[in-house]
Amino acid sequence: MSAGDEELFLYENIARTIEDSIANGTLKVGDKLDSVRMLSQKMDVSMSTVYNAYYELEGKGLIESRPRSGYYVRFVPDKELSAPSFTDHKVDVTEITNREFIDEVIQQPVTEEYLELSTAVPAPELLPLKKIKRSIQAAYRSDPTNGIRYEHHRGNPGLRRLISKLALSWERTFHEDDIVITAGCMEALSVSLRAVTKPGDTVVIESPTYYGIFQLLASMDLNVLEIPARPGAGISPERLEEALQQNQVQAVVLIPSFNNPLGSCIPDEAKRQIVEIITKHQVPLIEDDIYGEMFYGEHRPNTCKTYDKEGWVIYCSSFSKTLAPGFRIGWCIPGRFNKEVYYQKYINSLASPTLTQRAMAHFLEKGRYDLHLKRLRKELHIQCLKYSQAIKEYFPEGTRISQPKGGFVLWIELSERINAIELYRAAFEEKISIAPGQIFSTGDQFQNYIRISFGRPYSGKTDQGLKKLGDIIENQ
Repeated sequence: MSAGDEELFLYENIARTIEDSIANGTLKVGDKLDSVRMLSQKMDVSMSTVYNAYYELEGKGLIESRPRSGYYVRFVPDKELSAPSFTDHKVDVTEITNREFIDEVIQQPVTEEYLELSTAVPAPELLPLKKIKRSIQAAYRSDPTNGIRYEHHRGNPGLRRLISKLALSWERTFHEDDIVITAGCMEALSVSLRAVTKPGDTVVIESPTYYGIFQLLASMDLNVLEIPARPGAGISPERLEEALQQNQVQAVVLIPSFNNPLGSCIPDEAKRQIVEIITKHQVPLIEDDIYGEMFYGEHRPNTCKTYDKEGWVIYCSSFSKTLAPGFRIGWCIPGRFNKEVYYQKYINSLASPTLTQRAMAHFLEKGRYDLHLKRLRKELHIQCLKYSQAIKEYFPEGTRISQPKGGFVLWIELSERINAIELYRAAFEEKISIAPGQIFSTGDQFQNYIRISFGRPYSGKTDQGLKKLGDIIENQ
């Protein structure tokens, strides 16, 4: 371990210890921390190590520095926040009825003058733009035809080999031929659904879920069976078992790790049970794991694919949320549906762009992705706490906020008198863009919910916008 790595290890461990003490109540709001000199002596570390630990905790909004006084606990994560209610409902097969609301939201032009809180993508400031640029240049120079030829229909072989290695972090290994490169995660979901369903079929989804899935299912004339998801743990295996027993279902689509918009993460044991259930019923599970790498804890959650021994899980993901949204590079691991998914990819778009695939392969090959992810997770966790604290401060009493352990969206429950679509329109007039709850379900159970993305670093503009949004909610 180098001196720089050792310093990083030391201050991160000190920061984590203090954060745990705040979370479990050992340190309370207003408590004074040891001075930098005193803690450095207690821990037998340098003063710069303690400064770095305190700086990280300040960045998360957990402590504050008071001039000529020292450092004090400012905010207790989780303890001061109430999670959104679990919204249960009867599970029935329905047609998709929220397309009008979705169309209204996605077609509104959002320019730079807006406070963009509705789109779940990382801000450019969080991405390694210079290193990505170097990878693009290297890919362009190394290709004799400068990327103008079609790439392999299944995807760049080098990129597929490197992606296969990513699965080691969730305890699986794959061959490059097990992988199909797609134009983002949405195409991965699309070709997967087209491979296993036909118009009129029924698909199980969780509720709430990402509105793009509704658009996709509607375009394919598929019906939905929404299973309510719990704020902390997603859908229960028991509810899924019941749905499959009582209905003719052709596929299941889930976002098991850090669901958008709920932020929930299905526990690993429950994921294992879900895979056992879909395998028993021989119903394919299409797993959207686009947020799986953005965890705030020490370990990445396993995937459903981790427990898939017979190939019934079609795994989908992309680099759009972690590295390069505009590259549109996604992939799927189709399991037993490999030929069907590959065929759908071929007839849908023939091949994915050559140059961006080669650039991504170069970036991964240089070992830059893991370091970037580590930094991104830290920044997102800090932003999550800052946004949550501002919402608690500026929004009306009784507001309930999700407490995600990964990803970058907050699911917010407001007073029952609030209509989220009307709030969305009022906020848009003030140049603030949010996502209303109605677009995340076909039912009416989320009319007083909104989703806010914290993919942009917290700033003065963000602070003023959230304060303004709180005022709008108060006056609705």
